[in-house]
Amino acid sequence: MIRSLPYWLFALFFWTPFAAYSQACTTLGQTPATAFPVCGTAVFTQNNVPSCTNAPNLFVPGCNLNQCQYSDVNPFYYRFKCYQSGTLGFTITPISAGDDYDWQLYDITGLNPNEIFTNRNIIVTGNWAGNPGPTGASATGATFIQCCSEPNGNEPRFSAMPVIQVDHEYILLVSNYSPSQVGYRLSFGGGTGVITDPLLPKLNTAKPDCDGRKITLKLNKYIRCNSTTLSGSEFSLVPAVTTVIAAQPDSCSFGFDIDEITLTLAAPLTNGNYELVINNGTDNNTLLDDCARAIPQGDKVPFTYFIPQPIFADSIGRTACAPDSVKLYFPKRILCSTIDPRGIDFTVNGPSAVTVTSANGNCINGKTDFVTVKFSAPVKIGGTYQLRLRAGTDTVIIQDECGQPLPSQNMNFSVADTVSARFDFSATLGCQQNSYLFSHNGAGGVNSYNWIFNNTIRVNTPTHQLNFPANSSNTISLKVSNGICTDSASQQLVLNNQVKAIFSLSDSIICPEDKLKFVNSSLGQADQWRWQFDALASSTQKDPPPFQFPFTNSERLYRIRLRATNTQLGCSDSTEKWVKVLNHCLIEVPNAFTPNNDGLNDWFNPHNALKADNYIFSVYNRWGQVVFQSKNWMDRWDGKLKGQLQPAGIYVWKLSYTHRDSGQVIFKKGTVMLIR
Repeated sequence: MIRSLPYWLFALFFWTPFAAYSQACTTLGQTPATAFPVCGTAVFTQNNVPSCTNAPNLFVPGCNLNQCQYSDVNPFYYRFKCYQSGTLGFTITPISAGDDYDWQLYDITGLNPNEIFTNRNIIVTGNWAGNPGPTGASATGATFIQCCSEPNGNEPRFSAMPVIQVDHEYILLVSNYSPSQVGYRLSFGGGTGVITDPLLPKLNTAKPDCDGRKITLKLNKYIRCNSTTLSGSEFSLVPAVTTVIAAQPDSCSFGFDIDEITLTLAAPLTNGNYELVINNGTDNNTLLDDCARAIPQGDKVPFTYFIPQPIFADSIGRTACAPDSVKLYFPKRILCSTIDPRGIDFTVNGPSAVTVTSANGNCINGKTDFVTVKFSAPVKIGGTYQLRLRAGTDTVIIQDECGQPLPSQNMNFSVADTVSARFDFSATLGCQQNSYLFSHNGAGGVNSYNWIFNNTIRVNTPTHQLNFPANSSNTISLKVSNGICTDSASQQLVLNNQVKAIFSLSDSIICPEDKLKFVNSSLGQADQWRWQFDALASSTQKDPPPFQFPFTNSERLYRIRLRATNTQLGCSDSTEKWVKVLNHCLIEVPNAFTPNNDGLNDWFNPHNALKADNYIFSVYNRWGQVVFQSKNWMDRWDGKLKGQLQPAGIYVWKLSYTHRDSGQVIFKKGTVMLIR
């Protein structure tokens, strides 16, 4: 990075880092992809730091990028995995006391290591102080990332130890901004986190090639490239039918450690069972992991070699519900170039017609462990089907990795029936509740049931009986399975057979000349009706015509009663309402009243103003003050104003309304005598 400098020094040194470090990094360890593997117990000594840079612009959280430019100048990278969560402590000690090293830590779990240049969210911590001397992460370090600074010695060189998480992978960048290239020592310690792999190295598997001249050895973990010998002097065979003459690691040209080695034999193997044994080679060790722990001498791994013979497929993968393909597995890898993508090497016979449309493998380096045979449509009819491998019409026979053609072969596979969760039910209806029996026919080999009634009741049997209120809404869901295929169904069950008599009247007070209207809104499945208009008349109609009450010249109360019946169920319900029929609807205003609570003439209001729309009635005292006002013709004045008795005397009233029948606007006024 470029530090902030006094102006007279800035012009002198601004160009220097780019002129000196413009070369791209190519040395192993100087790029994130080739980072040194870390063992927590090792000390890394870098006696020389080649001049180069990968990224002239690094992001540093909390630092002003306009003030300083941060870069991985002359870097080395170190990668490690956390095996126990805790804090991470380390120290970078310059070999020359005047050198200045900076660092930044990244969490690269599941990421391409080069994302450290672009992904700002993976930075854990760092320190970019300008003063020379040791730096790193310690228990007493600063709780923030120190940004660039002039070398005055006051900035914290150590940051607080970060917390690292188990199974996470990290990369530590160490950048050398010093003019010298003397180097440094990097050591880890002081924290509670564990970055040393507890797994000890061992031989894992050995697989001979088709000709028996090479053996691919897999290790249980990565080992150091520099602990191998090119002659393979560490390895021997039991029985010793031949010797190992060469060992080729798979990736030492672009890394420090490997987990696979190809061994070359002096002569081909003969048929039989073998053990590959490891002992110290000409370099006086077996193979060393990143912590320099050796594979124990005498460690061995068994393998078998047979001169290649034609092989048969050994299994068909388990089929899903309504499969549209099957996977055919082989004991050896198959050459992808010999698989016809049209699928003409395969046919299928069974309970339903199946057409093969394609075939392909999961090809890696031109080889695959299985072949996926694709169908034109999902197979929905259950039963046993037969997959036949044959020589396709392209005349090219599928071959294994040793070039052996596969013989014709028939293999059976099973397909489960698809299932339907559609269910049946029967009902026994009642007046207050209904009894329902729900059932599923079990077709398709269903052996698992999951009923849910109204999101609360759960049942796992093929049938279930349940009572519901006769007037209710219910949700019934069923999920069924035969162990492979599943299906779900849901139904809304709306019940309204409970009889509930309900009606409304056009008004509860009517004029003697008006007819009373009815609205029947009863609930349930009633098929019989009985209306009773007091003692005057009755009706069996569901919706009887408006009823005319007799003229009696007196105010009367009448009872209206409705009885609703479901004759099939024998269920009935009844309800009643009262209606007041006025003696007349002539709107009159009395001229006196006596509010003395004797029950006689205690109130003052217009009489029978039932048909007065836009009604306003007001009463004034002799000073013109409103003592009563209402827009409801049934409201009455009690001779008080705000709870206070008003004096006896003459009061003025005003009345305005629109007559409902004629539409005439009426205005009246007069006086009333309040007598006490």
